[in-house]
Amino acid sequence: MPRPRQLSRLLAGLMAAGLGIALVVRSDLGLGPWDVLHQGVAQRTGISMGMVVLGVGVLVLASWLPLGQRLGVGTVLNVVVVGAALDLCLLVLPELHAPLARWSSLLTGVGAVGLGSGLYLSAGMGPGPRDGLMTALAARGASVRVVRTGIELSALALGWVLGGTVGIGTLVFALAIGPLVQLFLERFTPPGSGRVAVAAGRQ
Repeated sequence: MPRPRQLSRLLAGLMAAGLGIALVVRSDLGLGPWDVLHQGVAQRTGISMGMVVLGVGVLVLASWLPLGQRLGVGTVLNVVVVGAALDLCLLVLPELHAPLARWSSLLTGVGAVGLGSGLYLSAGMGPGPRDGLMTALAARGASVRVVRTGIELSALALGWVLGGTVGIGTLVFALAIGPLVQLFLERFTPPGSGRVAVAAGRQ
């Protein structure tokens, strides 16, 4: 059973990630690769972006079955909480038009995703669906970086074809998210737990 402090850290991280994604969406300057896909699917289907995040997460988890990857409590909560937090935040956050406001929303959002990821990973309660897919494929002999890059580029390309927002924010997200996750993971992970080294390989 997860400890209350561990569970609260996990939930805080997932909600921060959902808020961060919503802020990046409202900036309208470009999304992270997976969120380009999520937004593209949402625009094509009329389903909310948060529900698409949930649906895609379930599909990615289904791909774990032949790979033998094990679920954790954090894995299941990741699928549900991030999407719900994203939809809730998009309901209350206004659309932005002024350049300064849009850039502020982008940078704050990327920072919030980094913070949330650091909190979530430091809880050590199971990988997210996309991280789990990556590590399961890498365990079969491929380089983590090659697998990660291939998955991210595939999601980005498909999302772009579907109409997701690709722009300068996409580049900012791609360059900043790894260092930010590493920074916050080191800040929140207890010394000697080994989680920093493991999660750093996933970025």
